[in-house]
Amino acid sequence: MLAMLSTRPTVRRCAGASALALTLLGAGLPAAAAERPEPDLSRFYRQHPAWAACQGPDMPKDLQCAKVTVPLDYARPGAGTLDVALARYRATGTSRGSVLLNFGGPGGAGIPELASEGRQFMDLTNGYDVVTFDPRGVGRSSPVSCGEGTDDVSAAMGKAADAGHAQALFTQLRRAADECVRNSGPVLPHIGTVNASRDLDVIRQALGDGKLNYLGFSYGTRLGAVYAAQFPGKVGRIVLDGVDTLTESLAEQGVAGAEGQQTALDDFLDWCVKDLGCPFGQDRRAAGDAVLRLVRSLDKDPLPTGLGGSLSGQDLVGAIGQALYSKELWPTLQRALASLTEDGDARRVLAFSTGGIGLPGGRTDGGLVDTEDVPADNLAASLMAINCADDPDRPTAAQLTKDLRDLRAAYDEASPVFGRYRLTQLLMCYGRPRGTDFIRDRVKDVHSAKMLLVGTRGDPATPYRWAVETAGRLGPSAVVLDNKGDGHTGYSSSTCVHGKVDDFLLYGALPASGSSCPADEPPPGAAPQSED
Repeated sequence: MLAMLSTRPTVRRCAGASALALTLLGAGLPAAAAERPEPDLSRFYRQHPAWAACQGPDMPKDLQCAKVTVPLDYARPGAGTLDVALARYRATGTSRGSVLLNFGGPGGAGIPELASEGRQFMDLTNGYDVVTFDPRGVGRSSPVSCGEGTDDVSAAMGKAADAGHAQALFTQLRRAADECVRNSGPVLPHIGTVNASRDLDVIRQALGDGKLNYLGFSYGTRLGAVYAAQFPGKVGRIVLDGVDTLTESLAEQGVAGAEGQQTALDDFLDWCVKDLGCPFGQDRRAAGDAVLRLVRSLDKDPLPTGLGGSLSGQDLVGAIGQALYSKELWPTLQRALASLTEDGDARRVLAFSTGGIGLPGGRTDGGLVDTEDVPADNLAASLMAINCADDPDRPTAAQLTKDLRDLRAAYDEASPVFGRYRLTQLLMCYGRPRGTDFIRDRVKDVHSAKMLLVGTRGDPATPYRWAVETAGRLGPSAVVLDNKGDGHTGYSSSTCVHGKVDDFLLYGALPASGSSCPADEPPPGAAPQSED
């Protein structure tokens, strides 16, 4: 599931995270902008999607596709529009409406995910049309792209350990931000969760639903929480699984994320070295050293991959990170790393990190793009764009120069493998406009129908404490289900969670506050050796 693509951090925190946050947050946030009269959006709320069979070789025959049109800028609805791609499985019986799914990311396209993983949600078709969408800037919905603008940022990051090289890094970061603007078109200034939430309400009305029924995973929980704050009276049955933070800065999230991914890598290597097919041998300590050497070697001398592309060490780190969110992917990751180290074949590794199949560059006029024209970097580009749009922190070059050495040390301590990659993601917001403070300031004390929040104790990306903290922030409307298992999100990995979520969405049976689900019994033996 694309919840695995989330870059949200994991359970443990680095001791220096709070100090870093204080440094980067500065003196505080400005007050929220004054309320303005709402412009007329009635024409957008009068739409009726025209459903038809989805086109494409990988699309199930019973999956239908459509679109809705939304304002590019909700403050100026006459200044342009864009289309948002939809897909659905029809209810098998009498439909009571729709349940909308968001699989996470940010930057994850919903339609290909529902096409490939739809079997997990077939129970919900007993009462609902199961619907998903590609959020604005993602997938077929005016996809953003940075072209090749980020290729040199990581290299500059590697040279900027001392403040004497920091200016070159900031120059490269600003060039990368400019490349994203040039390649993304008019949607880029209007990307982010606040606008995606408003799109969600247009979709709700277009589907004919008086209230929103919603299942969001990982980043999708941020989107669901923002919707509840913006439209509390339109909340139907909402489930947030793998609950995101609403308050921690990107600096805190990045440190914790690097540490969590390192823990997940350690777990993978513990498993791998027990198999004679492990490409790093059977000595656990040596295996960890070998991974780090491989990353550094590819950073120094990237591997050509054809069509003018190459695989750097940071590309490898990103791909490994995507594969570590589910133990079910471990056998596939092992084979991909074996192909890379033994045959110099990067194709299987790259399959973990490719967010599109097109070429770099993705400017659109607001209409849907064909699947084959989604830019190859759309996943990474939209992830950065949405995270930056949602975060108000913009340290100056002077602040970053002062803090860069400490940042490098904190991230490297959190993970020698993932630290640099995570720090680069944080720094990519430099040169972009300041993000909204709406999420930190106003997504709280929500007076809506009850919402179910699922927190998993062993989640490597969204710590259980975030479920508790977010529930406290949202107020009495939030009920937490404590999943005692492992893995990122609970719906696909826990039989108990799956059942309780379905019972709530289908029948309104909300678990009592303080309820928990036991960990599923693991299958005998190692992780399943499924075929690619």
